[in-house]
Amino acid sequence: MNPSMKQFPVAVQPYTIREALSQDYEGALERVAAIGYKGIELGRPPQGITVARQKALLDRLGLKVVGTHAGFDTFDFDANAIADYIDEVDGGRFVAISLRFSSLEDVLEKAKKMNAVGEVFKGRGIAFLYHNHDWEFEKFGGEYALDILLRETDPEWVQTELDTYWIKKGGEDPAAYLRKLKGRAPMLHIKDVEKGEEQFFAEIGEGVLDFREIAAAAEEIGVQWLVVEQDQCRRDPFESLRISYENLMKLGIMRP
Repeated sequence: MNPSMKQFPVAVQPYTIREALSQDYEGALERVAAIGYKGIELGRPPQGITVARQKALLDRLGLKVVGTHAGFDTFDFDANAIADYIDEVDGGRFVAISLRFSSLEDVLEKAKKMNAVGEVFKGRGIAFLYHNHDWEFEKFGGEYALDILLRETDPEWVQTELDTYWIKKGGEDPAAYLRKLKGRAPMLHIKDVEKGEEQFFAEIGEGVLDFREIAAAAEEIGVQWLVVEQDQCRRDPFESLRISYENLMKLGIMRP
């Protein structure tokens, strides 16, 4: 372990355990906390559970809501209602969105919408983040959709929650790409990539990515939270989360 390496607080993106959450919401959160994670990206609880009850459960488990997601490929959400939820749950001041893009014009139009929504969130003391997949590395006019989006959005209103797996899947080196985003990346999704052509999802430290280098880049650009997510797992998702947790500890990246 490098004693000079920054140790980050690490959260979980519950998409990893989506099936367990749908079957036993409170039990699934208890299992995440039992592994040792201190944070979770979480939205409003399912029907039948109030935000107050959700918050009481999270407080008991020592889990903090570090942020939430507004939606996928849509602007059909109420920014102020999401901000109200974050206020009520006393959560981290981050809201993320993911989009798809069909053309240069589409990227430019959605960049304008992101600025407008980001300005609303900024007024509520919340940072609006863009979360990538691999399709943002399609080029329009010789330039990545993601680069266009970042250029056309105001850093005051739009920041990022990039994803190490999807940067790699998109053909770029995660640490190198992150270094272009100093001061604009408060959150970072971390997941590894298996060896081989399939590039299947892997637990942190079990694949080909250099997470010490990624952590060094994250420190340089001002990342505040690392968020473990694994879209698909070859084993029980909670076992995958445990392996990622233990490997992050071994690497000296995670704050105990």
